[in-house]
Amino acid sequence: MNKPIRAVSIFCMFLFLALMLNVSYVQFWRAKDLNTDPKNARVAAAAFSRERGLILVGDDAVAKSEPVDDRYKYLRVYPQGQLYAPVTGYLQLGSQTGIERSQNEVLSGEDPLLFVNRLVDLARGDTNKGGNVLLTLDAAAQQAAFRSLRDTVGPDGEGAVVAIQPKTGRILAMVSFPTYDPNQLASHDRETREKAYDRLDSDPHEPLVNRTIQTRLFPGSTFKIVTAAAALEDGLYDVGDDVPSGATWQAPGTTGSQNVIDNEGRSGCSPTEVSFETAMAQSCNTAFAKMAVEVGPEKLREQAEAFGFNSDYLLDLGPQAQSVFPRDVVDVVDGEQQEPRELDDAETARSGFGQFSVQATPLQMAMVVSAIANRGTLMRPHLVQEVQSAAFDVLETAEPEELRSAISPQTAADLTELLVATVDDGTAFPAAIPDVSVAGKTGTAQRGVEGKPPYGWFVSFAPAEDAEVAVAVMIQEAPGKDISGGQLGGPIAKAVMEAVLNK
Repeated sequence: MNKPIRAVSIFCMFLFLALMLNVSYVQFWRAKDLNTDPKNARVAAAAFSRERGLILVGDDAVAKSEPVDDRYKYLRVYPQGQLYAPVTGYLQLGSQTGIERSQNEVLSGEDPLLFVNRLVDLARGDTNKGGNVLLTLDAAAQQAAFRSLRDTVGPDGEGAVVAIQPKTGRILAMVSFPTYDPNQLASHDRETREKAYDRLDSDPHEPLVNRTIQTRLFPGSTFKIVTAAAALEDGLYDVGDDVPSGATWQAPGTTGSQNVIDNEGRSGCSPTEVSFETAMAQSCNTAFAKMAVEVGPEKLREQAEAFGFNSDYLLDLGPQAQSVFPRDVVDVVDGEQQEPRELDDAETARSGFGQFSVQATPLQMAMVVSAIANRGTLMRPHLVQEVQSAAFDVLETAEPEELRSAISPQTAADLTELLVATVDDGTAFPAAIPDVSVAGKTGTAQRGVEGKPPYGWFVSFAPAEDAEVAVAVMIQEAPGKDISGGQLGGPIAKAVMEAVLNK
């Protein structure tokens, strides 16, 4: 063989090897990633050409595929679109969100749990159908949360509600407002869905954001529960003790009136010492600021993290924002970042009542009261209860999963006592339910922006002695109304608790 022919042969051999390597890489190593990539047009088109599984709440389908007469065989339909949109998300060509994304393998029929069903369909010559996903949501609780939140904040308002079953971690309600109609985004008409997405994406109220897990704000006085838990766990105080308080307190190591901590006019907090019950029921900032400094930033952080701060915990819906208790502070001097340091006393004091750099999602604060309601044990929150075949045969059921012991049973009992008193005789009275023992806490968090109204929070659980539901309410915007956690959030929490308890 002469030299030119040999060179061409070697070159062709290398091209062949490169082609084989590329094919092997794409079809084997990258196959799963490419098949699950929502931007894969071929896979997306195939998803619209077969019957996708149902997303169920109880016996009702909140997402289903209906046959249509166009280039695709099925159209994804959301019968109660706005009510469940933050959870279901939407399915469109090249994009999936919410449960549609996290449970895509089940809904599309590709999950290994559906392997036998695929074989049966193949043997019968039937089209492969997707499996169904049964959610943990309670329809009555979801509707109560949506209606009461919408009516409270108004059409231009913003907020979120989460309800959890404390003993199992089942999420009973997950509402984010404002919401959107996923049917417009699922349209087969490109112009229709692009216009709908552009309108929603540019809306300053951010309807596409699931505020229950993606928005974190200062939790304000609802965080006093965490501070109280840390103090009780550390043995600094017992539930029957008096605790230091006072009308005002200069934040340690600071000067100037802007660094004075006060109780926003609550005179019951003014004595030098008040009972632990009074401190919680009247939401005394000075008491919990001093308590936080006594506990110290390390133990306060440890307690917050025991409840779920600084971690991810929801596995079947995303993305989620981590709730934050700061691990360190980085100062900037003359434009240069300094070495990270621990919180000082003034920062710890403000952290003790949910300000400074402490931030939480509504789901996180629901988890805090859920752990207390469950005698100190924190369960993993979850939204998917069952995976079913297209024929509704149960293939997998979610089992309750303990995340950790957040506090001792005794501390949980002590906190419950304090929170019941806060509803019976304190600031959380709007959540009171006749003949039911309710535990609750208000929160009104300053934004740190002059002239801007605060955020409103409310957390609760009932019945206090054997809780069936724990709730967190967050009011982000309520134009034309004075925002306070108790007055606005309390009735919403009450409506959700009653919806669960009255079934």
